[in-house]
Amino acid sequence: MSQTLRSPRLRRILFAYTANRLGTWFGLVALTLAVFDHTHSALAVAALLLAWQALPAFVVPAVIARVEASRRRSELSALYLFEAVATAALALLLLHGFSLPAVLVLAALDGTAALAANALLRSELARTAREHVQEVPAGATLAGTSTEEEMHQAERRANAALNVAFSATFVLGPVLGGVVVAAAGAPAALFIDVGSFLICAALLLDMHPHVEAAGSDSVRARLRAAWRHINQASSLRSLLLVDGIALILFEAAGPIEVTYAKVTLHAGDRGFGLLLTTWGLGAVLGSLVFARLVRRPLGVMLSAGALGIGLAYLGFAAAPSLAIACAAALIGGLGNGVELPSLFSIVQQLTPERLHGQMIGAVESLTALCLAIGLPLGGVLVALSSPRAAFVVVGLATVATSFALLRLVLAMPGLRAHGNAEASALGYSPEHVDGAEPEGPG
Repeated sequence: MSQTLRSPRLRRILFAYTANRLGTWFGLVALTLAVFDHTHSALAVAALLLAWQALPAFVVPAVIARVEASRRRSELSALYLFEAVATAALALLLLHGFSLPAVLVLAALDGTAALAANALLRSELARTAREHVQEVPAGATLAGTSTEEEMHQAERRANAALNVAFSATFVLGPVLGGVVVAAAGAPAALFIDVGSFLICAALLLDMHPHVEAAGSDSVRARLRAAWRHINQASSLRSLLLVDGIALILFEAAGPIEVTYAKVTLHAGDRGFGLLLTTWGLGAVLGSLVFARLVRRPLGVMLSAGALGIGLAYLGFAAAPSLAIACAAALIGGLGNGVELPSLFSIVQQLTPERLHGQMIGAVESLTALCLAIGLPLGGVLVALSSPRAAFVVVGLATVATSFALLRLVLAMPGLRAHGNAEASALGYSPEHVDGAEPEGPG
């Protein structure tokens, strides 16, 4: 991963992403606690999460298509500035006249900009990693490694570095956010979030996510091209479907963990926090493992990551104490740290560069929708049984999904290769990969 960090532009993107994710945790903790304090309703909190994370999934692809087709400079920074304005408005609402409908509307707008910005930033990171390889002097690459293969490996290292940042903020963000809210109040934490958006906007002023091939296309044409690519790339479509099931199962574990820690293990709030922290540390380690295994088959690593998460859930079900549960959480975190960058890397390799932003946005939207399905599913499982039984169900289903992923990727030899051979091995031609349609009259 040190090779990735040699590029000043890549370092700047990673720093901006880290600052943004840390600030986002401040905002999430602050707004969640504020909504509950004002309404004393778990349904109001659920509505907030739905508006902030799930509803934007339906409009994010259109936003990304619009930004990529624009020739204006600093479109990416504009998204972060929009988030800053929306978050500042949320802070003012908490200070002067709380209104749940207004909070939900602003949260939906902020969430839409956030999902779109994350997808575009990840796409820009991959493009910068590829360009950095092309700038390396001839002969500086590893012997026996083509430039194209080096570019794929650079993408993987960049995804791994981004996932390390994500995992690190997952560990630190909720803790620091809780401390700030307790000491200075929710509005102060939201204004810190505003600061993180302003930092991102300043750092990314020269980032231009415009796609030349999209310059003459309408938003609708861009969306059709992405949808056509998914339909033509049957292997990619199957992969997203199966991994979507896995993502639902991952999200279903969230509501189970709270009851599990506090009721089953009698570990209280600190025990729950320790479980989450251990999982986050495992995710950081998993991201580092992914970066080290840059030449390993992506599909196998994706399956292994899902398997690790499933085994962690089964470990939770069997754990007699908090210490054993934390050991299981470490394994789950390792799997999480490998699974997520593997998924993004596979999507990038199976997608033409001109559609990277669209497809990464589709994965971000898929994750958000899976959250909306998984959280209620976990709650229902706990209500109908017990935390241990619920973890058995989710764990077995996740393990089964990991084997389904393995079977799927073993049938796709392209995932073990690089370049154009990968596309042909998946059964579609280069013109299909480019998402182009034959031009006709009119």
